[in-house]
Amino acid sequence: MYYARSRNGRQATFAYMVLSPAILYFAVYFFYPIAVELWASFFRGQPLIGASQFTGFDNYIKALTDSRVRDAFIRTAIFAVCGTVGTLVPALCLAAILSGPIKAATTIRAVIFFPYIISFVIVALMWKSILDPYTGMLNAVLLQLGLPMQNWLSTPSTALPTIIAVTVWKDIGYAMLIYIAAIQSIPKDLYEAAEIDGASRMQKFMKITIPLLTPTTLFLAVISMIAHLQDLSAPYLLTSGGPAEATRLYALHVFETAFVELDIGYASALSFLMLVVILIVTALQFRFLNREVAY
Repeated sequence: MYYARSRNGRQATFAYMVLSPAILYFAVYFFYPIAVELWASFFRGQPLIGASQFTGFDNYIKALTDSRVRDAFIRTAIFAVCGTVGTLVPALCLAAILSGPIKAATTIRAVIFFPYIISFVIVALMWKSILDPYTGMLNAVLLQLGLPMQNWLSTPSTALPTIIAVTVWKDIGYAMLIYIAAIQSIPKDLYEAAEIDGASRMQKFMKITIPLLTPTTLFLAVISMIAHLQDLSAPYLLTSGGPAEATRLYALHVFETAFVELDIGYASALSFLMLVVILIVTALQFRFLNREVAY
């Protein structure tokens, strides 16, 4: 008995020693910043670097009643939902096609995946050039087709859909490769049995592929939703929040509150509220998408 306890103690000590770098990393770069942010959110001004005043929950009350925050959150919710759905659905369809015996499938996958590894700064510069209302390639094509040219990033009604489309274009390759790997791990016996039963290709896709991809879909939905809810690059680099704040997403609003208006306390409260929203959204995704599958 004593030997078993001693052995378990040595194993636990060794495990904590191995895990200590990771624990230290998360403590310093994850939990500590959250604690500091929560502390700063109860102050007005610059609690971390300058003069500040304790205000209790005033920053949170202000955030919940601020129309600009509400509008920014609504735009962010639209951006996150449309970006996530717009990425996963086409990625699944492409994966279903390119996981089969398609000629040059590897090359096609590489071409689709390539935008994902490019810095968004380069992506933004490229698409701003393509979408330029006067010299852009897209409007030149529309002109040749006899269609009216568009101010893609300068019109409130088209600016947000445009940055959603650019974001989907960049991210779709990653989701496609994850889906391809998951599809290729499904046993072929299931498809062969379905063929014997007379199932069509669409029936096999709907009844076998999609249900067995539920864990993969959950993973991609969670990371995509989190990324979109806190996306700063797209609105900042493509439109700077314009026109008429049509693309002023929540993260951009927090950024400008902190570093333009220099109200770090209020920005901390806004950031902490978004953390709460992300936790709730993630929990809901696990609640409705988490399904055990068995091959």
